[in-house]
Amino acid sequence: MSDLFVQAFVYLLAAVVAVPVAKRLGLGSVLGYLIAGVIIGPFVFGFVTTEGEDVLHFAEFGVVMMLFVIGLELQPEKLWRLRLPILGMGGTQVLVTTILIAAATLVFGFSWQTALAVGLILALSSTAIVLQTFQEKDLMKTEAGQNGFSVLLFQDIAVIPIIALLPLLAVSGVGDSDGHSDETLVSELPAWGQGLAVLGAIAAVLVGGRYLLRPVFRFIASAGVREVFTAAALLIVVGIALLMTEVGLSPALGAFIAGVVLADSEYRHELEGDIEPFKGLLLGLFFISVGAQMDFDVIASKPFVVAGVVVGLVAVKIAVLWAIGFRFGMGFDQRTIFAFSLAQGGEFAFVLFSLSEQEGVL
Repeated sequence: MSDLFVQAFVYLLAAVVAVPVAKRLGLGSVLGYLIAGVIIGPFVFGFVTTEGEDVLHFAEFGVVMMLFVIGLELQPEKLWRLRLPILGMGGTQVLVTTILIAAATLVFGFSWQTALAVGLILALSSTAIVLQTFQEKDLMKTEAGQNGFSVLLFQDIAVIPIIALLPLLAVSGVGDSDGHSDETLVSELPAWGQGLAVLGAIAAVLVGGRYLLRPVFRFIASAGVREVFTAAALLIVVGIALLMTEVGLSPALGAFIAGVVLADSEYRHELEGDIEPFKGLLLGLFFISVGAQMDFDVIASKPFVVAGVVVGLVAVKIAVLWAIGFRFGMGFDQRTIFAFSLAQGGEFAFVLFSLSEQEGVL
């Protein structure tokens, strides 16, 4: 128990010190969290060692909560209004970036399956970093913010077909050394059974969110006890995350679908207000954990390879996003913000690369 308190104290102290300093320097809170993680990680002060990976898995729930809140803000009419940038800009960005990165990977002698997987995974940007930055810089209502949000929305939705595609890209003889993969409730079912289970889970979220949750919230709200409503909001997100995990889907997608279903509910603002503090704290913990897991031995052993890959990835994504912004008539300044904001890799890459290794794609 004392170790738990010590770790909690270290993480909270790192956040409280690093984030205000980063904000004062104009770096933003996300970079502050990452720097805090590096400082307390094993390659600087060593306050966090092997337990950092467990904290990272726990903190990934912050991404799930973030997508639930995003879904709450997307009324169906808003989705319809953004259909052109979502499908046009988002679809073009993922397709073109995947092709370019996959082609570059093929040049280095990898199989086409591995190249396609790497291209799809690195085509995604960081929803957590970009939206947090847009909100802090008050850019969400600008043209760059709206179009950037549309592209991120398409990317988040694209995660699901990518997860479904990865097992089909398995390379013979490649995979985890122990051949182990995460067991789920449907892992023993045939392929058609797993497909039906996935469809059933999504249908349950849609139908339950539309017809079951509203009377439940109405009943809870009638009690007039705020903390019970907060507990109910957390229960929904946790329950949906568990359901999606057990059928082999991304819990973030389930949370996003539930958020969209509840977007026109009369309790939307209460739900958003209750989830927001937990979301912000867990996202901060997520970024600190990512910073603490950075392996500087790998960077030191191959500095030019790492630098070349990073620069190449950012350059390709900036070029693609810049061209898309030009094609859709964005002004120079908005196009610049749009291209540079989404030029990084995404947090889903941690999950997708791990899944690729388990499935024998890498």
